[in-house]
Amino acid sequence: MEEKYSNLKQSERGAIISLLAYLLLASLKVTIGIYAGSIALRADGFNNVTDIVVSIAVLIGLRVSQKPPDSDHPYGHWKAESIAALVASFIIMVVGLQVLVDAGRSFLTPTTEAPNAIAAVVGALGFVVMIGVYLYNRALAKRTKSRAVDSVAKDNLSDALVSAGATLGIIGSQFGLYWLDPLLAILVGLIICHTAWGIFRSTSHALTDGVENQELTRVVSTVNHVDDVVNVKDVKARYYGSSLVVDLVIEVNSSYSFKEVHDVSTNVEELIKRKHHVLDVHVHAEPIEV
Repeated sequence: MEEKYSNLKQSERGAIISLLAYLLLASLKVTIGIYAGSIALRADGFNNVTDIVVSIAVLIGLRVSQKPPDSDHPYGHWKAESIAALVASFIIMVVGLQVLVDAGRSFLTPTTEAPNAIAAVVGALGFVVMIGVYLYNRALAKRTKSRAVDSVAKDNLSDALVSAGATLGIIGSQFGLYWLDPLLAILVGLIICHTAWGIFRSTSHALTDGVENQELTRVVSTVNHVDDVVNVKDVKARYYGSSLVVDLVIEVNSSYSFKEVHDVSTNVEELIKRKHHVLDVHVHAEPIEV
């Protein structure tokens, strides 16, 4: 349990780093975009403004997840983390659709005026910064197994691709390739929408108590290696935030005493927690003739 709270605390760093990066890049891109006359860079900057909202939502979700159980939430507030990731997916999808709409309009009404080259420098800087933030948050998400930070990392990658698309479009316009900017923007918009759908699908699956069969199979395989367990009769699991809670029905020798059955159940619980890093395990033992 302490490890879970520690992971949530570490996960906050990812949201805070993203928030600081977006605050810097949004102000820089919008200002330079207006000065340089770059629609692509200005749109990228407004995209980062919405990312600020995503980072704040995730940060709030991570903070709420750390609240201890109370009278209204006897199992704790773990699912706030998943809800934050779900909210992030909605915001990312809106951004992706907006990018597609804006790119479609630009493609239908192309411009022949090239923006100032400084816009490309700022766009490239945004790409480098967001790739760095993405790599940090991806590693953090793997270490803490945080769905919220994983959604933030995927958003970071989408933003890096948006910046790359804007930069290439600005560079292309310097050589008369005015159609390149909206074409790349359409591609980037599709990538952002695909990212949002992936986050929504995995998070909604977890929030509706969905668990991959492979996860359950690994738990059963672990329990079957316990000598005193004759058979695993049933196994269920659900996610509380990023952590798994497992319900097991095992069969043990009917000649065992109550204390022996209790000891077997305790061994199974501790083994699963240790090997699969689950939040909690509930074991029900039933007698069987051997």
